[in-house]
Amino acid sequence: MNKVPIFEQERIDDLLTHQLRIIQSDEVFSFSMDAVLLARFASVPKHGKILDLCTGNGVVPLLLSTRTGANIEGIEIQPRLADMARRSVEMNGLQDVIQIREGDLRELVKETGHGVYDAVTVNPPYMPLTGGDLKLNSHQAIARHEIHCSLEEVIASAMRLVKNGGKVSMVHKPQRLGEIITLLRQYRLEPKVIRFVHPRPGTESNIVLIEALRDGKPDVRILPPLIVYKENGEYCEEIMNIYYGSEEGKE
Repeated sequence: MNKVPIFEQERIDDLLTHQLRIIQSDEVFSFSMDAVLLARFASVPKHGKILDLCTGNGVVPLLLSTRTGANIEGIEIQPRLADMARRSVEMNGLQDVIQIREGDLRELVKETGHGVYDAVTVNPPYMPLTGGDLKLNSHQAIARHEIHCSLEEVIASAMRLVKNGGKVSMVHKPQRLGEIITLLRQYRLEPKVIRFVHPRPGTESNIVLIEALRDGKPDVRILPPLIVYKENGEYCEEIMNIYYGSEEGKE
């Protein structure tokens, strides 16, 4: 592990796989299980280029690096989170594999050009701006609410950045699945694989994983549900495999 600056209110957490570590802070929005599930669910090429939108502190690129030899980029609009992500990449000695950009995902195509990535992943803000109180912590508010980008803007950007035949993988809330599918199809991203995540057996889904193919034909697979906890409160075996890195996602 390379030495990097660790600032006040920051800590180093273990990602539980491949000896990876990540810099986090309670002052900003730390990653959740959603990001880990996305990193294991997404289909990724063995080589080429992968982009993670709304990368936060870089957890998805770090985890993706264990599954592929592709070059990985992440883009994050919040300077503090982008800096944490860069230091985490350096700490893990992955500077030659992962590049973190600070910027607006809606403007990225102007720098990169259209259709340059083989795969795109995204764990976007889940909550639309429809009123109500936003978190006082601006970092958390931006991560949770569509302040800097709407769901449509995320999907439109992904479409512009991914190659024809490339894949876009997203984690979101099941309550917005209808809207997600409508927007994906509107922007020529055909839903191909969907998996619902349930906290416990017999409970409603609280997470959905969805993968779409740029200019694909209609033909969607619904994978078996992923259950997080057993009745006794322990993680199910598949979740344990996902966290410890032996689960390489779907076939």
